[in-house]
Amino acid sequence: MEISAAMVKELRESTGAGMMDCKKALVETDGDMQKAVDLLREKGLGKAAKKADRLASEGLVGLVINDDNTKATVVEINSETDFVAKNDKFINLVNDTVAQIQNNDIKCLDCLQSSTINGEKFEDFLKSQIATIGENIVVRRFATVEDDAVSGYIHSNGRVAVIIAAKFGKADKTKVVEFLRQLCMHAAAMKPSVISYKDLDLEFVEKEFLALKGELEKENEELVRLGKPLHHIPEFASRLQLSDDVVAKATEKIKEELKAEGKPEKIWDRILPGKVDRFFADNTVLDQRLTLLGQFYVLDDKKTVEQIIEEKSKELGDTITLTSYVRFEVGEGLEKKVDDFAAEVAAQIG
Repeated sequence: MEISAAMVKELRESTGAGMMDCKKALVETDGDMQKAVDLLREKGLGKAAKKADRLASEGLVGLVINDDNTKATVVEINSETDFVAKNDKFINLVNDTVAQIQNNDIKCLDCLQSSTINGEKFEDFLKSQIATIGENIVVRRFATVEDDAVSGYIHSNGRVAVIIAAKFGKADKTKVVEFLRQLCMHAAAMKPSVISYKDLDLEFVEKEFLALKGELEKENEELVRLGKPLHHIPEFASRLQLSDDVVAKATEKIKEELKAEGKPEKIWDRILPGKVDRFFADNTVLDQRLTLLGQFYVLDDKKTVEQIIEEKSKELGDTITLTSYVRFEVGEGLEKKVDDFAAEVAAQIG
């Protein structure tokens, strides 16, 4: 298969790998873009293909939470330019739309278009706004969550919004809501994809583990050259892979190491918990990157979000369980239009 400059360009943009490495990967995989991405990552030469790194749209997110903090709605509306996104008319449109969605319990985009706002169909209302503002405007997506307690956060730039819902029992609701807001702020900054490792697919985890090993081994080559400490190469990437049998074997291995070090058996109980925690930390790197509960908390980076929630539950004399998590970032997942960069790439790779 002939490998075009546009294909090399696309692979380079999605992985960050060098042009010649991209061309070689495409040749080796007969032009299969996804296989080429996987190959580069396993060699430690490319990052995951993140369309979020290739944003094409401007716009804003909107957020509304009902008075008793049991329901929150978030919406993303796209515009063509950042200039329009800062326009008061556009900001009002975003606020009116998110309120329309929540107040009318709207579940889908078609339902939104056919709903009535200010005495007219939303579809016609939006067309009039487009005519007034002078740019194409698209309501791209929205979500609503409900539960015992719901909180949210919208970043000051208006481009990132997060909502988190939770179940709880007898705790002070005001304190639970404020705690959830802090978790929303964490998620806005740290970008977890899901709540828990249980939400990840095992096949996906195993594939990402190969890429993680490739990434760390490649970085170790440079660290050797610089004479710096090397990365630990983990045996696993997620708690999804840490079965009871795996943990039991790891614990036995730690005991053998303590015995070899001459540590008295009577003090092992004081040492083992910390060693086991270290094993989990070393072998759940994917969870730390992708899951909210597995990440180290931004306000206390010695503890995971899961540990922070356990502590807050004890403090409030209750059990707080996260049930829903939504994070919207403007333009996330949208691709750029093809430009003339392909010609530049062609000139360099021949």
